[in-house]
Amino acid sequence: MSFSHRLSSLHRPLLLFSAAMALLACVAAVGLVVDERVLAGAPVWAKPFKFATSFIAYCLSLAWMLSLLPGLRRTGWWAGTVVAVACAVEMAIITFQAARGERSHFNQGTPFDSALYDAMAGTVVVLWAATLVIAVLLFRARLADRASAWAIRLGAVLALAGAGLGFRMSRPAPEQVPGVSEVVGAHSVGVPDGGPGMPLTGWSTTGGDLRIPHFVGMHALQLLPLFLLVLLALAPRFVLLRDARVRLRLVLVASAAHAAVFALVTWQALRGQPLVHPDGMTLTAAGVIALLTAAGGWMALRTPARCPRPTPARLERVT
Repeated sequence: MSFSHRLSSLHRPLLLFSAAMALLACVAAVGLVVDERVLAGAPVWAKPFKFATSFIAYCLSLAWMLSLLPGLRRTGWWAGTVVAVACAVEMAIITFQAARGERSHFNQGTPFDSALYDAMAGTVVVLWAATLVIAVLLFRARLADRASAWAIRLGAVLALAGAGLGFRMSRPAPEQVPGVSEVVGAHSVGVPDGGPGMPLTGWSTTGGDLRIPHFVGMHALQLLPLFLLVLLALAPRFVLLRDARVRLRLVLVASAAHAAVFALVTWQALRGQPLVHPDGMTLTAAGVIALLTAAGGWMALRTPARCPRPTPARLERVT
């Protein structure tokens, strides 16, 4: 199959949206350089840039996955189109509010800002539901390679779990009063939003931050299939990886490890603990995950004993 044919088989609305996000990321990058305004402790164009780059990876992954559903193409096309439209509306609001120098998320400062946030929250619900439909279709699809099938399916499930944390972020913080506070909802736990943060990501260094598990979960959609691609690339050099059963077991181990890390960073954030300052319980849990993953990987690489082929002498005895 030629490259042009493969490209034409991808979901066009998701591709067009991804191209638009690539352009927006360039615009936002320029804004980061020339616009000195700061909002909630971060440059005003940081959020459009991060969301645009994240949506590029997310939507390109979905476009590729939908191309693997020939028997369910119509339903998948509509689900993918809903994802593209919902993402476009959300990004339009985020970019508009950034240009105004106003918060996009959790903003209840004026009726107009509140209406924009409510509209954006609605698109998040629609986006999550459409992604759920795609995940169901992926579980129903009969994919030839089992390792690929499970890398894609489990990546979609973890992405749904990560996206679902957005609903937790929209809940009022203890000090916030709906209808009174100008900001209702937060991604930080135990500290106000906008405090000291890590370079590039802006994740809190003084309290918990739900954006961390949100990121870890969402990008399982890319990491697990990429892990499988690495296994396939190494297969010519390592005999064990040529066995489809070994690759499947390694994908399942990687998926379990990713799910465990997602659970760990969620637990850490909900306890109000910064990622860069883990306590003893967090470090112990991380060590257990590392040991279990290493053990699982070792067991996955053990090829099962093959039954010896019957020799002619044995066949004669049987007959």
